[in-house]
Amino acid sequence: MRWMRAAGRALLVGAVVLAGYAGFGVRADAGAASGSRGPLTLVTAGDLTDYLSPLLDDWNDGHPGERVTLVELPDSADETRAQMISELRSGRDRFDVLNIDVAWTSEFAAAGWISPLERDRFPLEAFLRPVVDTATFDGRLYAVPYVTNAGLLYYRKDVLDREGEQPPRTWAELVRQARTIAPEYGLDGYAGQFLPYEGLTVNVTEAVHSAGGSILRDDGARVTVDSDAARAGLRFLADGVRDGWISREALGYKEEESRRAFQDGRLLFLRNWPYVYADAGASGSKVAGRFGAVPLPGPDGPGASVLGGSNLAVSSHARHPASAADLISYLTSERVQRKVLTEGALPPVRAALYEDPELIRAYPYLPTLRESVLSAVPRPKSPRYDQVSLAVQAVTQDVMALRQTPEQATARLARELGPLSRKG
Repeated sequence: MRWMRAAGRALLVGAVVLAGYAGFGVRADAGAASGSRGPLTLVTAGDLTDYLSPLLDDWNDGHPGERVTLVELPDSADETRAQMISELRSGRDRFDVLNIDVAWTSEFAAAGWISPLERDRFPLEAFLRPVVDTATFDGRLYAVPYVTNAGLLYYRKDVLDREGEQPPRTWAELVRQARTIAPEYGLDGYAGQFLPYEGLTVNVTEAVHSAGGSILRDDGARVTVDSDAARAGLRFLADGVRDGWISREALGYKEEESRRAFQDGRLLFLRNWPYVYADAGASGSKVAGRFGAVPLPGPDGPGASVLGGSNLAVSSHARHPASAADLISYLTSERVQRKVLTEGALPPVRAALYEDPELIRAYPYLPTLRESVLSAVPRPKSPRYDQVSLAVQAVTQDVMALRQTPEQATARLARELGPLSRKG
């Protein structure tokens, strides 16, 4: 899941492993009988960090009768999702545990492809609070959070320090600095992920929620995008293009293109995921030691990020659901979650790790990331999320290309999303 990788290496790798241990089970009403134990197959996107296999080796050494076979699908989110769905629709039992993008949970649950889980069997109270919501649908737990993510605002600290400025906390401050300071240093003002793909949906959702709006009601039952707040979020992005502090080049950026632009010293501000911190600070980066990261700004103060990451679910056709749940519990234990961060460079879901002094010394962005996750929002929940996202991308592309006004766009989006809502 390449956009997942770019989501902190968390979405691509966000579909990296599973989470859990300690005999925590799935309900007996979906798939094989509860208590069924035996070998497992874990399906995920490609593991680009190569830390997953050692974790599974540890499990296999201690569970010779419940060994895990890893199946790695392409690292493209669209291809991974398509192959998972094809297998699940067939009714075959090839996959036991699925590592899925947080945005797919509602779709997979509504289709009956994954089993509901017993909420009290997992230590959900030890997780960062918002991540649990991404694993629920219709009030039931259908997955366990494994990796989380939230967008950050990266900024050129050296430039702002030279100007006697603090990093922006509001849109107005960001716009002023992007318009006036960036040109003095030959920099573009601001960039996110604005190519029409999943990253654009994320950036738009963040802008809309930061302004106090939403796209769908929390349960996906009603379209809410035709609002003044949603129009304000779209206007923020469109004005950036119109006024030049978002360059036309940025309309073609995905995660990696925008990271390279910042890392090569061409941007004052960048919205991206936590994985950029390590890359931009590495040897050879033109901004190493010269940048910082803060929560995303909003109209009147800190804004809202979208939650990224991956959840771990048990297939409704799993052969050995009790073993599957134990594996999930093992991989979300605090010991393994620490390795998720230190060996996989992925943001963990365990809250205590974000307050660990040793980890904060090694990963200075953890307090900022924690703040961003705690104020983050999930992407629109819908059994037809893929269609919702495509509609958001198409409409927003026209707004940022200045072919439609925010007023026209929200009305159009409301019309297009209506049939996709759960009451549409």
